[in-house]
Amino acid sequence: MSEPRSTAQHRRRRSRTALAVGVPLALTAAGTFAYGGDLGVLGSTALQASAATAAAPAWAADTADGFASVNSLGQNGTYGGRGGQVVTVKTQAELEKYATATEPYVIVVAGTIAMNPVGKEIKVQSDKTIVGRGTAGHIVGGGFFLGQGVHNVIIRNLTIRDAYQGIWNDKDHDFDAIQMDGAHHVWIDHNDLRHMADGLIDVRKDSTNVTVSWNKLSDNNKTFGIGWTENVKTDITIHHNWIRETEQRNPSTDNAAHAHLYNNFLEDAPKTSIGSSYGNYSRGSTRMVLENSYFQGVKNPVIKDSGATIVQRGNVFSGTSGRNESGGSAFDPKAYYPYTLDRAADLPSILTSGAGPRASLGTVTTAASTKAAAATTLTVAQDGSGQYRTVQAAVNAVPANNPSRVVIAVKPGTYRELVKVPSNKPHVTVQGTGGSRKDTTIVYNNAAGTPKPGGGTYGTGGSATVAVEADDFQARNLTISNDFDEKANQSLDGHQAVALRTAADKVFLDGIIVSGDQDTLLLDTASKDRLGRVYVANSYVIGNVDFIFGRATAVVDKSVITLKKRWNGTSAGYVTAPSTAANRKGFLIANSTVNGDVSAGTFYLGRPWHAGGDASLDPQTTVRNTSLSNAIKSAPWTDMSGFSWKDDRFAEYKNSGAGAGPASSNRPHLTDAQAANQEVADWLAGWTPSAS
Repeated sequence: MSEPRSTAQHRRRRSRTALAVGVPLALTAAGTFAYGGDLGVLGSTALQASAATAAAPAWAADTADGFASVNSLGQNGTYGGRGGQVVTVKTQAELEKYATATEPYVIVVAGTIAMNPVGKEIKVQSDKTIVGRGTAGHIVGGGFFLGQGVHNVIIRNLTIRDAYQGIWNDKDHDFDAIQMDGAHHVWIDHNDLRHMADGLIDVRKDSTNVTVSWNKLSDNNKTFGIGWTENVKTDITIHHNWIRETEQRNPSTDNAAHAHLYNNFLEDAPKTSIGSSYGNYSRGSTRMVLENSYFQGVKNPVIKDSGATIVQRGNVFSGTSGRNESGGSAFDPKAYYPYTLDRAADLPSILTSGAGPRASLGTVTTAASTKAAAATTLTVAQDGSGQYRTVQAAVNAVPANNPSRVVIAVKPGTYRELVKVPSNKPHVTVQGTGGSRKDTTIVYNNAAGTPKPGGGTYGTGGSATVAVEADDFQARNLTISNDFDEKANQSLDGHQAVALRTAADKVFLDGIIVSGDQDTLLLDTASKDRLGRVYVANSYVIGNVDFIFGRATAVVDKSVITLKKRWNGTSAGYVTAPSTAANRKGFLIANSTVNGDVSAGTFYLGRPWHAGGDASLDPQTTVRNTSLSNAIKSAPWTDMSGFSWKDDRFAEYKNSGAGAGPASSNRPHLTDAQAANQEVADWLAGWTPSAS
């Protein structure tokens, strides 16, 4: 898709005075709004009220695994507020009211709550489930405290962040995300905890029967401290957590009776400002079992005191240095509860996609290895050590109309080739096997104007390095690039050069890099009347002109959108160019970052692409809860080919950063009511992406 070729003005079939929120017809008729794919349904009045009751969603019956599931101290497992009233909260006062109540509650956090004063920790009482609504539940500048005797508490699917006071090893501000002193039967699951003044999690003073699972813990000095007691009492399970860019206490476990750590991914990325001082630490009289975890670049990955024990088995250490210790006898975790191990080598892929808050809490805690067990795996390696030397050869080997998942495992290397996954080969995953998404690259250099061998040119869609036309496709842990050289090809008519084109439904792009210049990522559908849902998560998208474009219903979530200068060194461009069909959802950018080494005030967030001059289209881009650099213009939307952006659907909600700005006629913001229906779960419409 090119830049405007015509300045002719086109009149639209209709005009708008308000933003459409696009509630599905069936839900409108029923008078209800969707509350995430597997999260049940709340009545419309419940969403309009700041705190209201609703029928219990399916996930409210979930119970903890690990030591939190063990019957002890008069508590039979951990089930939180199950059976209590379901309430939705949007303010600190509402959250405190229900979290500190004596009766059981299931508390749904439906937006961002900024704590006042900064550092405040809400004193949670027993029998509570506190859960984020989709990925919208954020606690900013504070956290939760569970005191002596508090029990049966579940904290799930929340982002708790940004109590940091500017002092790295802060001794003066004990601002934790979650602290417990003498609590028991606590389950901390699928949260994103980061950038706090003190610890992310502190399990102190004989707290016990605790399970910490599927969390992302990052950007902090002290990650996770356990102990602060002379008693050897704590029983704790820590599994499937992604711990990255943290310095110490990863975790530090002091005088724990039973500490079971398995399937965690500890990552210290090179050339960052945060370096690890140590990883897992068994202190005092702790007995620790450490299984099938992955340590990437961590200094002193496993250390123990002389009186502590560590039994290690099945762990992977990549690029680590310093102390790596074990010794003594510990215990058999299976004598306390059942569990299933994932392969340590798979953890970078599993956890970069699976840790942290989810759009929907359905089957998120199912082990990835269980899902993948039935999959066929084809290996690709340039050196001949795999079954195939090219990715396309592996795709060709997938049988037509394959009924189940086929994983194409691509070993590290640069694969200069074109790849096409045709529509009759669904359920394909292309996955890099290196330690980083940069280790495995698929790249080519066709552009729209590049001559085809048989005559003619490729056109924009045909220029794609990787083209996906099959439903239920996944890409993971790799880079897809188009390195067409615009400067060297100025005589060529058509510089659009697509790295990745999707024209299918249920496409999951997870932990990848998509890199190009103009028209990098084409998110399309098989036809104008077909639904094409795409979920991009934990990824990087790089480009300059209309580099996220097309008519798909697509979410870019928890990702980094990087702006590039153009071939001649100038800064100017457009992030999105949606071509959405009427009555469908277009692009949603959420919980992400837009940045890049470009000049201030030079990039638009988007413009409406009416492909072929089609006035019936209704382009949509919503950018919400996203950090915008100063590269974004103060009036961030613009017209295209004679079509006014004001006739289509472009809006923001609660963005931050130097490029964010107040609402105006040239910068529409969603209301809270509109934003409640423009969340990740609304876009995915019942589909819950999961790693396969």
